[in-house]
Amino acid sequence: MENNVIVFFLLRLAVAASMFGHGLVRLPKLNGFSAWMVKSFEPSMLPGALVVPFSYALPIAEFVIGVLLLLGLFTRIALIGGGVVMIMLIFGTAMIENWEALPSQLIHAAFFAGLLAFMQYNTIAIDHLIKK
Repeated sequence: MENNVIVFFLLRLAVAASMFGHGLVRLPKLNGFSAWMVKSFEPSMLPGALVVPFSYALPIAEFVIGVLLLLGLFTRIALIGGGVVMIMLIFGTAMIENWEALPSQLIHAAFFAGLLAFMQYNTIAIDHLIKK
């Protein structure tokens, strides 16, 4: 097995574990997470009508993206979805001026983009088995 395949697999699992973990810990306390996020965005210019649905959708998106990436199923779609989620988080982080969170979100975005650029190495995945 070539090193690029192993590297892709390890990086995919790393970002998958992060997304899966974020979603997993937030889902059981979804209402509390939503209330925290809505309160965090009160001083921003974003209307609550946008923040509330996003605060409920985010943990679900994180969890689903994490599961798909762990399995290597619909990997391309999951990577694009993860990138879009990160862009939305980066924008929201800028709106509340939470500059400490920004580097982590940018790193996640780089992982999603980098993995997408090297999809040809995604051979340790259910996607690869389905293609055969």
